[in-house]
Amino acid sequence: MHRFVSSQRHFSSRVLMLLVLVAFTAGCGGGTASTDAEDRRAPLRLMVHDSFALSDHVQQAFTDETGIELELFAAGDAGAMVSQAILTKGKPLADVMFGIDNTFLQRGLDAELFEPYRSSELDRVDAGLRLDDQHRVTPIDFGDVCVNYWIDALPEGVAAPTTLSDLTNPAFANQLVVQSPETSSPGMAFLLATVVGTPDWETYWAALVDNGVIVTAGWEDAYYGEFIAGGGDRSMVVSYASSPPAEVIYADPPIDTAPTGVLLDSCFRQIEFAGILSGTSNREAAEQLIDFMLSETFQADLALSMFVFPARDDVALPAEFVAHAAIAESPLSVDPATIEANRDVWVERWVEIVLG
Repeated sequence: MHRFVSSQRHFSSRVLMLLVLVAFTAGCGGGTASTDAEDRRAPLRLMVHDSFALSDHVQQAFTDETGIELELFAAGDAGAMVSQAILTKGKPLADVMFGIDNTFLQRGLDAELFEPYRSSELDRVDAGLRLDDQHRVTPIDFGDVCVNYWIDALPEGVAAPTTLSDLTNPAFANQLVVQSPETSSPGMAFLLATVVGTPDWETYWAALVDNGVIVTAGWEDAYYGEFIAGGGDRSMVVSYASSPPAEVIYADPPIDTAPTGVLLDSCFRQIEFAGILSGTSNREAAEQLIDFMLSETFQADLALSMFVFPARDDVALPAEFVAHAAIAESPLSVDPATIEANRDVWVERWVEIVLG
């Protein structure tokens, strides 16, 4: 989800580029270290998007449990990461990929990027998140892209929006900022939400344009530029259902109530997956990493490291999430194959309507 994490936690990237070299030397007289031990200790390379974050103690727990050192390779946003993997297919830049989401999933599957693996921990994962019955990828987390609004900045005397159609109401003129689906993951997710969540998405976007919507290249420009949170004058922005708890956690001075609300009718569910890259020479270690990503240790770290929800529904959420995060009961979704078949057409048409 190369998303709001990198900025919204004041959200500087915490990606650690660990280059670990493990070497063994043979003693005189033919004595050698165990080949199996060498294999276990060989560095395992994990390809991630730029918003990936993991607590140091969790990464160390993986090494402590398995004897495997983990090397992280940040490969840009999710789209750039998938493109790099396709270009290097068969001679992968890493052993495992984390962060391909449902908006790019079909592209990765069509390119045969992943080797099938069914983790013994998969049964703990919410069935609704398992989009690949061949187990080429494993769901790790999810988050909902939704319109957020600054409660105290809404037009005076106007109730908070409750439906997507409310955003075209003249009462909300010049209040909404969105991201371009050409350059932004949440921007693409919101476009998909309108494709399936309105009777005629093209007419809907024309109405948003008439109502003064503005577009930025990415999430940070929208949330910390045009939106109230960053000193702008827009009261509504495309962000995440987990933005309210982040506003509470990182507020200075501290606050007890989130200043933002979430338009649940607008939520599009993003699911992030991990998969073993085809051609890896560390297959056994890669399997251990997939298993670890579904462990309680890893899953419990996701909420406050990346402001996403764990794929396992039996992992407790932090108190801040329980108190302030919103989860859509019926989030909007589009089949990954449908997204891949129509992405270019939809985006080109969006550009004509909104930017043309």
